[in-house]
Amino acid sequence: MKIIYLFQFHILPYSHLNQLLDSRFERLSPELQRAARWVQAHPAELGLQSMRQSALAAGVAPATMTRLARALGLDGFEAMRRPSMQAFAASVGQANPAGSAATARQAPENFDRLAQAQVANVQSVRGCNTVQQLQAAAQAVLDARNVLFLGLRASFSTAYHLHYTCDWLRPDTRLATDAGGAWADQLLALTPRDLLVVVSQAPYTRQTVEAAHQARDRGVPVLALTDNRLSPLARLAQQALLFDTASPSFFHSMTGALALAEALVECVAEQGGVSLLERLTQRQQGLQAARAYWEKKSPAQG
Repeated sequence: MKIIYLFQFHILPYSHLNQLLDSRFERLSPELQRAARWVQAHPAELGLQSMRQSALAAGVAPATMTRLARALGLDGFEAMRRPSMQAFAASVGQANPAGSAATARQAPENFDRLAQAQVANVQSVRGCNTVQQLQAAAQAVLDARNVLFLGLRASFSTAYHLHYTCDWLRPDTRLATDAGGAWADQLLALTPRDLLVVVSQAPYTRQTVEAAHQARDRGVPVLALTDNRLSPLARLAQQALLFDTASPSFFHSMTGALALAEALVECVAEQGGVSLLERLTQRQQGLQAARAYWEKKSPAQG
C-alpha cells in the first residue's frame, strides 16, 4: 500500500516508468505487452490523449490500459500518464524558453509538424544508441561469413539500402527477396558463422519475427534494427539498434530507420580496414568502366 500511496500523490519520473515497463514486460500477458510497447514508443501521445484514444492507437481495449497500469504497480491510467505529461511539458518549455502565449497558440502547419517529427526521428539514432553499440553491430557485420538482410513491407526499402551499401564494403551479402517466395531458403542456409540483419517496426511483420525466431533457435546471430527495446525483434536479437517512428500523418515515419541504416554503414566503413578500401576502389573502377552513371559530354565529344 505504501508504494501505491507514493504513486498517487507524486508524479513518477518518466525514466522510472520505462524501468517498470522493462522489468515487468515478460510477466505481462500478450495483450498487456502490446499496450506496453505502445506506451513506451509513444510518450507524447500518452501524455496528451485520453485513455480511450491511447487504447485505440495501441490496438487494445480501454480497460487494458488500466490493467497495464495496475500490473506496473500504479493506481490507474492517470498515474501511468502523468510522467509522460510532465516530460512533454518540460520538452515544450525547453523548446519555447520565452513562454510566448502567442507562439503557443499558433498551430503549426502539417508540413512543419512532419518536418519536426522527421528531425526528431533522425536525432533518435544518437539518443537511442551509444557509439559502442553501433561499433559492435558494425563489427558483427564485418566478422560474419555471410550477411542476410531481411525487411518486409515498409521496411523493405531500409533492408535494400543496407544490402546495397554493405555490398560495396564487403563480399557475401544478400537481400532476402524473391518473387517466387524462396527467400526462406536463404534463411535456412545461414549458420552460426553468419549474420541475419532484420528490420521492422510496429506493427511488426509476422514473417520477419518468425524468421528471427527461427534463426536464433538455430544459433544464427541476429542483429535487429527496430523501433522499441520491447519489440519482439529486439528481444530475440543478440544485438538491437533502435530508431523512432513518430509522425503526424497516418503512416509511421521511415526517416529514423534510414538514418540508423546510414549510421551503421558509416561505422562498417570506418572499421573495415584495408580490405574494405580495396573492395571499394575495385567497385568504383568497375562501375566507371561500365559507364554505370550518366556524365555530361564535353564539347570536344560532340
